[in-house]
Amino acid sequence: MKSLIRIYDLATGRADTLIALDRHIEAPNWTPDGDALIVNGDGRLYRVDLNSPALGLIETGFATKINNDHGISPDGSQLVISDSTEDGESAIYTLPASGGQPKRVTPLVPSYWHGWSPDGKTLAYTAKRGASYQIYTCHVAGGDETQITNDFDHCDGPDYTPDGEWIWFNGERDGNVDLWRVRPDGGEAEKMTSGDSVNWFPHPSPDGRNVLYLAYQAGTQGHPGGKDVELRLMPTEGGQSKVLLELYGGQGTINVPCWAPDGSKFAFMSYEAD
Repeated sequence: MKSLIRIYDLATGRADTLIALDRHIEAPNWTPDGDALIVNGDGRLYRVDLNSPALGLIETGFATKINNDHGISPDGSQLVISDSTEDGESAIYTLPASGGQPKRVTPLVPSYWHGWSPDGKTLAYTAKRGASYQIYTCHVAGGDETQITNDFDHCDGPDYTPDGEWIWFNGERDGNVDLWRVRPDGGEAEKMTSGDSVNWFPHPSPDGRNVLYLAYQAGTQGHPGGKDVELRLMPTEGGQSKVLLELYGGQGTINVPCWAPDGSKFAFMSYEAD
């Protein structure tokens, strides 16, 4: 498997390859200073400088089973990871942006991080506390968690709008996976997509105008890798989506927030089978 770290430019419609790697790499974040991407692979976290692209290992202490649900605080001072080293199932931790020993946030597992509120105070994540995965939030320092959804068969991928007024996520009901948005207190849940595609991982743009997401073909179960998928863009207030790119990917392509700080570009992964 070859992993391609790529950057899509909205103005030109071009998707350029930053670096191609002969190993499995997933889920690029774009740092708030605009200088680098953060990715994961083989249970570790890496920094990729845009001016000199190569994998630079980030020290994460005992956490060596990091999955592709990781991110960066709005001020760029902290990283957040989802790691299963301690319990065998994913828990959420924070650590300094330069690397260091992780501090546990969620005592309960499984918990998978996906969004950081614009004010830097709250984390949004998907977690299984009963029969199904729902959306939860908690303070970045830990403490009691708040359940935001409760009547879906499965939820994933929560990400905040830049004004903090909404949390977008993908929610499954009766076998249909659509994009939804909900207020941070759990109110006013609104379905934002329809149709046959299986829609995952919505990411509102920094200017608040659009939402980037991953679309699988009808009938896809879960969010597998190694599939023919589309990256789509839709207006934040709803409406017709636009297909930006068709690619081979899925799991690992845009699991986490991936927009450049100025909103002109976004990072993503595509793959080439051996």
